Amino acid sequence: MVIDLIISLLIFVFGFLLVLSIKISKRDKRNLNLLWVYHYLFSIVNFLYLIYNGGDTLMFWKSAHDMSPTDFINILTTAYSSSQGTRIMGAINYIPVNLMGMSFFSTTILYSIFGFIAFIFLYRICIQVIPYNSKFYKYKLFPLLFFLPNLHFWSSGPGKDTLLFLCISMVAFGFMRTYKRFLLIIFGLLLSFAIRPHVTLILLLSFGFAYVINHKISVPQRIFLVLFIAVAAALIIPSVLKFTSMDELSMDELNRFSNTQAGNLSVAGSGVDLSSYPYPLKVLTFLYRPFFFDINGIPAVVASFENLLLLLLSIKVVRSRFVTTFRAAPLVVQGLFLFFLMGALVFSMSMSNLGIILRERNMFLPGLILFILWSFSYKQELVMKKKKNIFSTLQTNKPIKPL
Repeated sequence: MVIDLIISLLIFVFGFLLVLSIKISKRDKRNLNLLWVYHYLFSIVNFLYLIYNGGDTLMFWKSAHDMSPTDFINILTTAYSSSQGTRIMGAINYIPVNLMGMSFFSTTILYSIFGFIAFIFLYRICIQVIPYNSKFYKYKLFPLLFFLPNLHFWSSGPGKDTLLFLCISMVAFGFMRTYKRFLLIIFGLLLSFAIRPHVTLILLLSFGFAYVINHKISVPQRIFLVLFIAVAAALIIPSVLKFTSMDELSMDELNRFSNTQAGNLSVAGSGVDLSSYPYPLKVLTFLYRPFFFDINGIPAVVASFENLLLLLLSIKVVRSRFVTTFRAAPLVVQGLFLFFLMGALVFSMSMSNLGIILRERNMFLPGLILFILWSFSYKQELVMKKKKNIFSTLQTNKPIKPL
């Protein structure tokens, strides 16, 4: 118990040192320090929730605790299989659990720093590419949207969700300066591939398409990166098929996989029967539920208020010259938003449990949040340009005073 407290305190201090090492303004450092305290507290909440309810993350820790050195080596050297992601998580946890002797509590706290690093990447993306901090009902959206409770809850536990959240943020941050951060991109892609190869494929396709349509990127750079992404995607597809137990990439196989997954995920009490839903309604369910008519406890109440806010902001974004706003967006915003859309379109076909929906949606949510921030900022930028043009016109047409 004493060792747990010491480790937790060291990790807590390390979070502040991490913020201190970044070259950003004092105000941004204050925001990140507050975000770190908030995220750290959610890791404790996550620990208590897992102890009471159990779940995959607790299983990952137990499998790591019972793993032998031989098993650890075998996992790292065997070919990818449909259960490899779960086995990889056990191998990743083997290091803190067996080599460092960390308990489930201290391991959970350790993972909180991984989730927080993801928030640092996302925060730095925002301050670099989004020029205006707009308001919604008199509240500044940034960094307010970074404090959504579920965003922190599902990225602070010792499991796949936290590491995938980190990988996605890492890859997005890397693509802002591809050549300088190429190793960061490769590491993020390899780690996400080891955990969930289909997510890596969606991530690659999203940024690949963003490079194709973004005319601000030079032609040689676009050609090189599109080729790199295409080759990487082609190499990943066999592992995705193995992971999903699909024989080929076809609509029949995809429908079969979706129906199987939906059946498997509808066992829990928060399951909803999506089989009779039309496809657009399945997507909306994935994006904005649970809602107030789904409430079955305090977590659902919190999620409902979050989803109401995201729904209102999404409506505002769609009504504000959506296509023009998307085309004007920076590459990283376009890539993450396409990742969000593609994730929603693919994952909504196999989800039928609201708890799983919240968990799976969390890794795609940064794409929506960044696009919301960009959309409001772009609208404000257009208004300011219009005012500036009007002022310039008035100055130009100012009557000459008689002598």
